[in-house]
Amino acid sequence: MSDKKAQTRERILKAASDALIQRGPAEPSVGEVMGAAGLTVGGFYAHFESKDALMLEAFKQLLNRRRGLIADMDGELTGEERRALVAAFYLSRKHRDCTEQACPIPASVGELGRLPEAFREVLNEHIELMVAQLAASPEDADKALADIALMVGGLALARALGPGELSDRLLRAAKSAVR
Repeated sequence: MSDKKAQTRERILKAASDALIQRGPAEPSVGEVMGAAGLTVGGFYAHFESKDALMLEAFKQLLNRRRGLIADMDGELTGEERRALVAAFYLSRKHRDCTEQACPIPASVGELGRLPEAFREVLNEHIELMVAQLAASPEDADKALADIALMVGGLALARALGPGELSDRLLRAAKSAVR
């Protein structure tokens, strides 16, 4: 793939990622994504076979980046310390209000049942890998799984409420429950 084609593909993926974070993988149209990338729809199929293929790749990239942030954490931390640090960021006003590079799961989870199976497979793999990153031992895995569910659900509700006192309270309450 030429450098120019690779750069164009990355612009499309960036635009798709931004749309996915905001509205999930099903709603944004190809035209909308291409327009956000500064391109016309006509060039889309030179880069992706379908809208689902584009959104799946964007979803994978976003989830890989999230795990990369956790992988960069101090390896000496216990599972509980690691989860508390993740929760401190994940359940923050800054992350709730973030429009770029935020977690795509809250905007996507409600749609995954209506999308191709590959989306659920990617999410399944991501959750398994996150549990491995956040659990200090196999015995700690269910606690890590519960904390992931609490963080995603808490962030989804806080985003749905929008900025405000109830949303802030919800973030604080969910953060304090992660352990």
